[in-house]
Amino acid sequence: MVVTPEQALAARDALRICDAIGFDTESKPTFTKGETSTGPHLIQFSTDNKAYLLQIGDSTEPHLRAMLLAVLESPLPLKIGFGLSDDVKRMHAKLDIRCAGVVDMSVVLRTPGQRNDLGARTAVAKFFGLKLQKSKKISTTNWALPRLNEKQILYAADDAQVALRVYRHWIGLGNKLPPIKPFKLPKPAKTGLS
Repeated sequence: MVVTPEQALAARDALRICDAIGFDTESKPTFTKGETSTGPHLIQFSTDNKAYLLQIGDSTEPHLRAMLLAVLESPLPLKIGFGLSDDVKRMHAKLDIRCAGVVDMSVVLRTPGQRNDLGARTAVAKFFGLKLQKSKKISTTNWALPRLNEKQILYAADDAQVALRVYRHWIGLGNKLPPIKPFKLPKPAKTGLS
């Protein structure tokens, strides 16, 4: 868990020297029709051997925001994850961060001509012959709690780590990434002022 300014600097430095890192976010689920998510509430990064988790509240600490800007708005390291479209949009909406160098493995691994994306579970089964345990009970917990429990922490760290491992394996098989296209972000609302 990255909390203090010292931890944020150490995490930033460790992430910035990597060629690629795992990336994901978690948001408190919405259950009421028309309810808008206030996420992300947790942002996860992973190197090949360590995960960094940042809790994001209604007001983000300046040292956490500076760390996020340094990592996410830079084209390198590559930010590797699954199903990142909503994550990127929420980062922009909540924190005004424009993510760069984002690689969505669910799109990269898509079979040409097929509309369905390949998720983390399917990728782990395909490349490693293993079953990825992703508990629905944990994924739908309240990620906005001030203190996350052990199961939430492990689930979140695994989500970032598995994307990076799939990427490393896929690249190791001789595959090459297509050109990285930036995610389309919603246009700012017109204010009516001229």
